[in-house]
Amino acid sequence: MPVISVAVRDSAFHMRLLQQYLLLLKKYPILTKSVTSSVLSALGNLLSQVLENRRKFKNGRPEKDIDVPGIARFAIYGLCITGPISHYFYHLLELLVPSTVPYCMPKRLLLDRLVFAPAFLLLFFIVMNILERKRWPALQDKLRASYWPALKMNWKVWTPFQFVNINFVPIQVWQDETLPP
Repeated sequence: MPVISVAVRDSAFHMRLLQQYLLLLKKYPILTKSVTSSVLSALGNLLSQVLENRRKFKNGRPEKDIDVPGIARFAIYGLCITGPISHYFYHLLELLVPSTVPYCMPKRLLLDRLVFAPAFLLLFFIVMNILERKRWPALQDKLRASYWPALKMNWKVWTPFQFVNINFVPIQVWQDETLPP
């Protein structure tokens, strides 16, 4: 039986891929979000390393090898922490500040930016410290040097995206586990 290849540029292929992803989100929401977060976190870390190496090369400094364990740490963090916690946080946010509450949009954003983001960033530093097999003093040093600058950068970069995400991307709540054909 001959095998027919599907052109990647075929828009029908992209639509089928998107439909499959949405089906997985519906059927296995936490697992799908966790795997997605894992892949995106790993790719983000890899891209960051590549860009840093290019910057070093331009400035005449030697490039470093790609830190594969670092990529794995980010993948683990995305899989075990970001995916599940984000899933539950957005559902909790919907319960705490429903769209019927006056000024719900700024309230949701403030909860995310002033409560969730600082706690989530702290969790990131703690988990990475554990995955890097470093001791408590190393975590303390890292927090003193990097926590506040990282949190400020998080607020600067992610606040507009989070405003849209929290207020305009609907939470998918599946009442029935049966799926359409």
